[in-house]
Amino acid sequence: MSLDYDALMNHEFEEPARTYTAADTALYALGVGLGHDPLDEAQLRFVYEKDMLALPTMVTVLAGFGLWFKAPWTGVDWVRVLHGEQGLRLHGVLPPAATVRARMRIVEIVDKGPDKGAFIHDERELRDAATGELVCTLTGTTIARGDGGFGGPSGGGKPVHVLPDRDPDATCDLPTLPQAALLYRLSGDFNPLHAEPSVAREAGFEAPILHGLCTLGVAGHAILKTWCDYDPARFRSLDLRFSAPVFPGETVRTEMWRDDGVVSFRAWAVERGVVALDRGRAEVEGE
Repeated sequence: MSLDYDALMNHEFEEPARTYTAADTALYALGVGLGHDPLDEAQLRFVYEKDMLALPTMVTVLAGFGLWFKAPWTGVDWVRVLHGEQGLRLHGVLPPAATVRARMRIVEIVDKGPDKGAFIHDERELRDAATGELVCTLTGTTIARGDGGFGGPSGGGKPVHVLPDRDPDATCDLPTLPQAALLYRLSGDFNPLHAEPSVAREAGFEAPILHGLCTLGVAGHAILKTWCDYDPARFRSLDLRFSAPVFPGETVRTEMWRDDGVVSFRAWAVERGVVALDRGRAEVEGE
């Protein structure tokens, strides 16, 4: 069975509602590494209910649709699927507790050919369930490696953000815990690749890997810390490409270039000298 272009482009996804609490907000923040220094009061506000704040990147778990591409109607070879790109744009400050509703649609499918797969681009809206207010717009790219050559359009796709050709203006090293993937999965991504050593080995990894969206959260933390003074209201958007996995326990080094309100960035798995996140672009407010 091959990828069903018409079914994907015309599918009306359900609009699930999710109620999250201060405990969920703290769990997400702990999963991406905040609270590593329990005496750092700036980080404490994201993991402790007094005067609590929510990390902007938490929207990625609130707008999740799980392994939707695993459904038979898609025709997608889901075993060979990768998360290629992720973007988010905040339209306000995410509260530490609320009920939200997510809406998703497929906006474009690009046929890269039999040897290169298909790129499935989606858009999601996250709204406050009570007021209907738009909280965040998210974009994502799923790389269906086994589904190229289905006869669909070959042009289009997202533009590539080019990093500046100069030394970074700032660098932020953040550690991850050896149990980081086990913590992060409790925010909703239960793929056994991130927990079971045998599953990881079958997938070609020496050990369970960190969720890509967890690494995104670590880079988001670096931007929030370096350029926003831990104020979520100053964090407006983020876009990036996933390049390589991070293993729990590794250090994530985020290199950043600031040009007015735009922060270009990439993130390394320091111990292996591998770029894990690339072509990053964020928008921030303030000096």
